[in-house]
Amino acid sequence: MTETAIISTTDSRGVTRIALNRPDKRNAFDDRIITELTDAIQAARSNPDCRVVVLAGEGRHFSAGADLNYMKRTAELSEQENIDDARRLANLMQTLDRLDRPTLCLVQGAAYGGALGLICASDIAIGTENSQFCLSEARLGITPAAIGPYVVRTLGQRHARRYFQTAEVIRSDRALELGLIHERVADDALDARAEELIAALLRNGPTAMAAGKQLITGISGGAISDEMIQYTAEVIARLRTGDEGQEGLAAFFDKRTPDWAVTS
Repeated sequence: MTETAIISTTDSRGVTRIALNRPDKRNAFDDRIITELTDAIQAARSNPDCRVVVLAGEGRHFSAGADLNYMKRTAELSEQENIDDARRLANLMQTLDRLDRPTLCLVQGAAYGGALGLICASDIAIGTENSQFCLSEARLGITPAAIGPYVVRTLGQRHARRYFQTAEVIRSDRALELGLIHERVADDALDARAEELIAALLRNGPTAMAAGKQLITGISGGAISDEMIQYTAEVIARLRTGDEGQEGLAAFFDKRTPDWAVTS
């Protein structure tokens, strides 16, 4: 029996851990892992008990990029078949990027090619001292198109122009400088740091965090117009008068824990 390429579990706190499960292949991407990972993220969105999503890779590496056999198959597809295949990868990235729960990506070892899309589409990314990152597509005569919007958003055009073309390995200290990861920790401290961040996220209002993600998208990249100012006023008014905001403010003044906070 073939093992699943993705393992997804949700604990009693509402933390959903979605793990790439091909450690013998360094969690390399293929069409199966793309489909199962998309399905797992969509299932997390549909699960009312899910509060936080953690994205990880089993074994020594987060993901070494595209699977060799998968790449061979795509080389034999027609242009339209390749468009359809690439859309599935692009849909995976969009599904993760638009998920209305906080997402935490844990990166150990190699993170190559499409793995950088997952990292850049996540809200928080933590690496280790030995993590390595690479946009390696140019070595194969291609470019990181499907993941490009998320990587360019993270790196900015200037750095993207360099790394899309050089395909050089980015060490973890440089990845931290570039903003590919928010923090780097010792190899044996990744899970402990993840738990600290998860605990912080679980203390916050789920609706508020989802609204925060949507707000960032809504106000990014444009002029600060009257329409934008009105939009921000409507967002805060909606949250203040909603059930979660009312409970949060009442709990603050009563010096108690809100009923939606998970503290254990």
